[in-house]
Amino acid sequence: MSTEIEWPYLYGAPKANATIKGAPEHFKVDELLSFELTGEGEHVLLRIEKTGENTSFVANELARFCGVKTKDVSWAGLKDRHAVTQQWFSIHLPKHELDFADFEKLYPSVKILKQTRHNKKLRPGDNSGNQFSIVLTNVSDVDDVEERLKKVVENGVPNYFGEQRFGRDRNNVTEAARWGRDNVRTRNQNKRSLYLSAARSWIFNQIVAERIKQNCFNSPVLGDLVQIGDELRLINEQNIGNVSSDQGEITAALAGDNALPTAQDALQLEQAQLDKEPDLMALIRGNRMRHDRRAVMLKPEKFEWQWQGNDLTLNFELDSGCFATTIVRELALTTEPERHYPDATQGKN
Repeated sequence: MSTEIEWPYLYGAPKANATIKGAPEHFKVDELLSFELTGEGEHVLLRIEKTGENTSFVANELARFCGVKTKDVSWAGLKDRHAVTQQWFSIHLPKHELDFADFEKLYPSVKILKQTRHNKKLRPGDNSGNQFSIVLTNVSDVDDVEERLKKVVENGVPNYFGEQRFGRDRNNVTEAARWGRDNVRTRNQNKRSLYLSAARSWIFNQIVAERIKQNCFNSPVLGDLVQIGDELRLINEQNIGNVSSDQGEITAALAGDNALPTAQDALQLEQAQLDKEPDLMALIRGNRMRHDRRAVMLKPEKFEWQWQGNDLTLNFELDSGCFATTIVRELALTTEPERHYPDATQGKN
């Protein structure tokens, strides 16, 4: 397989260049939990603001500080390192309390914003979504970006999985293909989950890209599955003229070991992309992943923007599992500055 694929833009390649994450405070993420905390239970929950640190590093250091195993510390979602992010961590500490002020002294880049208890550990996906505040600096073509912002509000963007899902140089996809080709078996659940996720995400992106190429990105075709409320409705000759993107969300496959539930034109389109990735599908089938669906279009909620000269500030919310970078990629071609972390945490992430 080739990882040199560039997924098509919905509005054509952006004309503007811009800098993203010019400073950590230019990319802020605020996690939203999907439930209320009980205030009691065996798990200590910490709402942490971290700057320039990744989620796994903070979790590992919390485990070390609390004298517990790494598996006893968990989170709802991974967050960017090169950012200022707020998220919850849970620590299984049923019998005693700790003063986390000492933890803050050890790691000045970490702030404890809130501490409480809960009766269950956090698990991936427990967050309902995230609030974002993103600053793009030195935008070279303000007029083009402004026009694209209006299109995003009206029509959304492709719901691609972000590049971070695939690893540096898309190595996660390369390794996933190798595991599928060589029938690799492992007890390392983290790597297994990482590569399975990369495999399914890659194929999903390919399906969305093909819909754009075939001019049916957000127009239903025969055999599509459209999410209308809690119902997945199959599009056929009788109802295709009565279902629009305003009434429901067109979905695409998150591949599994079972047959695709689409039909006719949609089945042909999706199956062709699965067939192009036999190694990734071997990994997915070998681990008995079950088929799922995901919306092909992403519309940010509470979307607002403000210009200050050639700097653009974006504020919006996304559901869990959606990527802010998919919004930004439709606006401008972005670059990040080189970074150097001289503190003691360098090399541990």
